[in-house]
Amino acid sequence: MRFAQPLLAIAAVSWLACGVSAEAKTRAECERDYKPQVGQAGKDVIWVPTPDELVSRMLTMAKVTPKDYVVDLGAGDGKIAIAAGKKFGATALGIEYNPEMARLAQCYVQAEGVTDKVKIVQGDIFKEDFSKATVVTMYLLPELNLCVRHRLLAMKPGTRVASHSFTMGEWDADEPFEVEYRNAYLWIVPARVGGSWNFRNGNGSVEFTASLTQSFQKIGGEVAVGGRKQPLVGASLQGDAIRFAFADAKGVTQHFTGTVRGATITGSLRASGVADTEVVGNAQGALAPAPWAEMANGCGRFYGK
Repeated sequence: MRFAQPLLAIAAVSWLACGVSAEAKTRAECERDYKPQVGQAGKDVIWVPTPDELVSRMLTMAKVTPKDYVVDLGAGDGKIAIAAGKKFGATALGIEYNPEMARLAQCYVQAEGVTDKVKIVQGDIFKEDFSKATVVTMYLLPELNLCVRHRLLAMKPGTRVASHSFTMGEWDADEPFEVEYRNAYLWIVPARVGGSWNFRNGNGSVEFTASLTQSFQKIGGEVAVGGRKQPLVGASLQGDAIRFAFADAKGVTQHFTGTVRGATITGSLRASGVADTEVVGNAQGALAPAPWAEMANGCGRFYGK
């Protein structure tokens, strides 16, 4: 898999550091030297395991497949990472600060027979690099969620983030859900689109300018076409997929659907009774600043700042 090489390189160090027995074949054998207790203290949180049904639902809502690289922040006993590999076929990495818990979790990985897909490393989520993940899962605390939020928002658009119990402040979830009175949330990392964009088709017969505003995945703005400006209608952004509508110079409603790729948006205009028109949008100058994607106040202490 495309993530196997860096994952195994990290894991090789962790395996030696954690001293996992190569002979453990069952979870009971893994617990001979250490068995965690619900509520025990960790670096920034206490340990409370996520119920199995909620784990499955989180991974299902994140649409995890064998093509994904799942990183679980604060992995605990490795439950989520193991489920991602064993039930969904993904490559998974768990990051756990407590060395005894990391050792136990890696032993569970071995007992569950998924060492080819899943690794647990002992590390600090504020120091480890998880930028290559396509899915991030976590069960932390509200403050900790806020303090990793800027790193999540810097990841590739379309990355899915699932959190047990806690939200991300002003970044509203794309989809909240509940299992047996427990809440969980799903976010899709949005592309950056704030700024001015000029759209045109291949021969220049269709041209308009869209000025987009953005706060997380919520977008708005206006379109300039035919010498007049008007607000966008039904504007939405999910990952790198963008949609909006406006009335053209003839008063015909045009529905735009496109894909964001850095400073370019490619897509098509659709109007009733007319064939789709392929258009390309190019950013006019630098994209607008995104203060909503910066580190939240008070989080520098987690990063030694």
